[in-house]
Amino acid sequence: MQTKTHNNHYRIYIRILLCLALVFLFLIAMTGFAAAEMRGSENNDPFLMENGRVITKTNNCGGILGGITNAMPLTFRVAVKPTPSIAREQITLNTKTQQAEPLVIGGRHDPCIVPRAVPCIEAAAAIAVYDALLDRRKEQI
Repeated sequence: MQTKTHNNHYRIYIRILLCLALVFLFLIAMTGFAAAEMRGSENNDPFLMENGRVITKTNNCGGILGGITNAMPLTFRVAVKPTPSIAREQITLNTKTQQAEPLVIGGRHDPCIVPRAVPCIEAAAAIAVYDALLDRRKEQI
């Protein structure tokens, strides 16, 4: 059971993560790591006409230009941090004694969450895209 204090700290933690993610992604020219190592001429996505459809020759932008989808496939990379709760002894702070102490976590732990993370990330992306589609349809009413 979570205490009220725990819930408040959790909300603050999530809010900070969301706020940072939003402001970093809204900054002009913030992009993926691969693009950061390219020159502008290498990263540009030239527009072409193919079978009566406007497409880009490459998809370096991942399907989003200036915050707007460009009808190319949406591609993105996500980094997953290592699982911190492992069976190995770690040092932590005992808040009662205010001393650093060893901590051993018992029980079953998955050393790699990636197999579960991938479908969760795909589902979250699908929800975000569908939410944007619903917002767009609402504007057209």
